[in-house]
Amino acid sequence: MTKMELRGALGLALVVGLRIFGLFLVLPVLALDLARMAGVTPWLIGLALGVYGVGHLFLQVPLGLLSDRIGRKPVITLGLSLFALGSLVAALATGVWGIILGRALQGTGAVTGASQALAADLTRDEDRNAVMGILGGMVGLAFLLALLLGSTLAAHLGGLNGLFGLTFVLVLLAIVALWLLVPHAPVPRAHGSAGASAIIRTLTDVRLRVMDLSAFILHGLLMLLFVAMPLRLAHDLHLEVAEQWHVYVPALLSAGLVMGAALPRMRSHAATVRAAQISVLLLVVGLGLLAEGQSSLAMVVIGSICFFVAFSLLEASLPSLVSRLVPVSQRGAALGAYSASQFLGVIVGGVIGGLLLGSLGTTGVFTAAAAAALVWLVVLLWQGRRLHSQPDSSRFGDT
Repeated sequence: MTKMELRGALGLALVVGLRIFGLFLVLPVLALDLARMAGVTPWLIGLALGVYGVGHLFLQVPLGLLSDRIGRKPVITLGLSLFALGSLVAALATGVWGIILGRALQGTGAVTGASQALAADLTRDEDRNAVMGILGGMVGLAFLLALLLGSTLAAHLGGLNGLFGLTFVLVLLAIVALWLLVPHAPVPRAHGSAGASAIIRTLTDVRLRVMDLSAFILHGLLMLLFVAMPLRLAHDLHLEVAEQWHVYVPALLSAGLVMGAALPRMRSHAATVRAAQISVLLLVVGLGLLAEGQSSLAMVVIGSICFFVAFSLLEASLPSLVSRLVPVSQRGAALGAYSASQFLGVIVGGVIGGLLLGSLGTTGVFTAAAAAALVWLVVLLWQGRRLHSQPDSSRFGDT
């Protein structure tokens, strides 16, 4: 990696890490704290978990297109500012609907696609998996710290409101880091200059639709996990919130170690496709173990390790594949559609998870998740030959 690539990767990792830490900080306590509120149903818990995906669903593509036209940093700044506003609303909320509103406003900061496009703009193809891996590793580290510190910080900051207030401050720091630490990338040639047909071809390419489906299922599975996992650990395995790190730490540390070993072997397009297919198989195994682990802590730990190892590898490999399938002037649009699919998965996963939790319990949630992962594996294997083919930029009308 060149100095600019390394600086871009580390600077963006800090920006992403601050945002993700604040976003995930509430996950260990959100379902449990909301369950104690009067009138709160499992469906409302699922809605509170997943509603921030609504804004991401509808705004990722428009903001991605805007980043193709005016540049990545201004669009990312706009999104982070909206995320900060939502965090402030949730921090000042006095009931469940205020928290849901704040989470919905957080979701309007839909700049995941623009951030991934900036990472791709600052790197060469052969180093892109490594850069996406650094970003994924920072997500994993932020995720681990959030899970470890969430309950402790909630106790010292006055509960959910205090955690949302801390998130507000962290997102403001992320804006500062974006402009001071991340290198500037040239403004891409405006996507719109290629005409509406180029946009349609970008968003309807079969390979990209497979990637969008993958993003949808992956993040739906994440929401299903966090609807069921806190309750499985607390009610079935009798682990207090402060003790749940015994499950999360081994899983996330294992994910980091596997990422470090796997990324040097994922430099080519074909190797990245194979890694994605193997990772989905690992998801099926992990979720199956979680479904069967109602009374076995060891089975839950092993299942969690499988899940988070696979999740981390997919978080690095899938956006890297998307960025390779389109020319630079259309990365914002393609990664915006990919990110919109992620957050459609968040919405559907949160809502369905809440409904399944109310009717089938935690075992039913994990079983449904394992079945969805199995369907996804079949699709990736079926489309494997097409995904292994070399990208054809000329098909998108780029020169």
